[in-house]
Amino acid sequence: MRTSNHLIGVLNFLTFLLSIPILGGGIWLSSRANNTDCLKFLQWPLIIIGVSIMVVSLAGFAGACYRNTFLLRLYLVVMFLIIAVLIGFIIFAYVVTDKGSGRRVMNRGYLDYYLDDYSGWLEERVKSDDYWGKISSCIRDSKVCSKMGRNYNGFPESVDMFVARKLTPVQSGCCKPPTDCGYVYQNETFWTLGAGLMANNPDCNKWSNDQQQLCYSCDSCKAGVLGSLKKSWRKVSMINIVVMIILVIVYIIAYAAYRNNRRMDNDEPYGEARMTKSQPSAFHL
Repeated sequence: MRTSNHLIGVLNFLTFLLSIPILGGGIWLSSRANNTDCLKFLQWPLIIIGVSIMVVSLAGFAGACYRNTFLLRLYLVVMFLIIAVLIGFIIFAYVVTDKGSGRRVMNRGYLDYYLDDYSGWLEERVKSDDYWGKISSCIRDSKVCSKMGRNYNGFPESVDMFVARKLTPVQSGCCKPPTDCGYVYQNETFWTLGAGLMANNPDCNKWSNDQQQLCYSCDSCKAGVLGSLKKSWRKVSMINIVVMIILVIVYIIAYAAYRNNRRMDNDEPYGEARMTKSQPSAFHL
């Protein structure tokens, strides 16, 4: 009995540790939402899941230490629900960030982003006027475009240096005009109209050298936000998948240890068939 309780206590401590990367991923997404992605609602479910795992693990740890059957049952039931929610959240994150990616441009180190490449629930939310007003204001306040400038030996970088850069999706979509518009580079956020303007891209007419405007109203900027969000969520989702697999394994072991405790409470020898007893124990948690 003592060995089983120790095992459950150790497993609960392990689940407590596993909640840290989930909570850390949510906090990292929150910082990204404040500085880059600017979508401030998707990280909260992850933070809530991480905190819930912490609290439930502490309850299970206390139940194992003090042999509190109620706390152990509560741990098993709630942890099962949390694992189910985490699996659903991972699936949701992959579904909403499944479509869309940057397009390679000839002789460019960066990618260009087009809203037509994206679709689904997340794209509709980003595209809506209510959300985009807040998102574009967040991008402007983060000064992500003004931070693009580079100097070499006291001189601004040349066009050859700029086009070889690996820009982030937001930098590429919001801080410069789309490449196919044919604008001529002056500096990172100042471009003049060239002879190759393509009227079939509506973003060409939305570009402004006003540093408070730039391409914040462009569809390419919205696509850049989606591209940045996809990269962020895929990184966090990989961690969540690993943690979820470990959580499932730990839960199965904890459940087996709890069942062993119940078997001992009922004076049922290990390995004895239930139906051989005069009063077999009921099948319940």
